[in-house]
Amino acid sequence: MPKMKTKSSCKKRFSMTASGRIKAGQAGKRHGMIKRTNKFIRDARGTTTLAKADEQIVKPMMPYAR
Repeated sequence: MPKMKTKSSCKKRFSMTASGRIKAGQAGKRHGMIKRTNKFIRDARGTTTLAKADEQIVKPMMPYAR
């Protein structure tokens, strides 16, 4: 059997947590920060875990992620 390929875009954007969830960077912080509230900017620091529905899309693209 040949090796399965990992989608390069997922490899760069996502990582797995120890419990098997998918960790991703926060969205919406690239530009336009002046119109965002301070609360939004504070809450969007760091990383977040994907929702279950989004996990089901990403996980098949990362067959060797542990």
